[in-house]
Amino acid sequence: MRKQSGYIFAERNRLIPQILDSRPYIRSRQAGGLGSKLMAERVLVTKLGLDGHDRGVKIVARILRDAGYEVIYTGLFQTPETVVAAAIDEDVSAIGVSMLSGAHEAILPMVIGALSDAGADIPVILGGIVPEDDFQTMYDAGVARVLTPGATANEVVEAVRGAIEESRVS
Repeated sequence: MRKQSGYIFAERNRLIPQILDSRPYIRSRQAGGLGSKLMAERVLVTKLGLDGHDRGVKIVARILRDAGYEVIYTGLFQTPETVVAAAIDEDVSAIGVSMLSGAHEAILPMVIGALSDAGADIPVILGGIVPEDDFQTMYDAGVARVLTPGATANEVVEAVRGAIEESRVS
């Protein structure tokens, strides 16, 4: 096994999910008058299908890590089933999916369906090239939030935080 530029490779260069450890970055924050609370939420970020553009998802992973989240990055070319299995195995609070290929209308409903079939209530946040006309379709399919290119670090963190908080209320 060898490490190369932030990824862990095993035999045949198969990508192994890497946990970006957030412990050095965990910060305390005020939690609605309840005093100081450590943010130790776990978020899985992934690339589904044949989309090989991963620069944005790596930036999002760092943004979330720096905000105090523990981030599990599954790597490129994942299937809906492997993402859901990893999310359940890792006991994550949210799933972030980066889609730049335009396949969001076909693939995201499969992720939501696989989560439902597994009985998991994990919010899914979609980021990437998503036409504004598709937002409502994604929300109707069960996506909690949609982020587009140009979203700020604060918008990313607030989208994840909001999706997690809403899933706990419902």
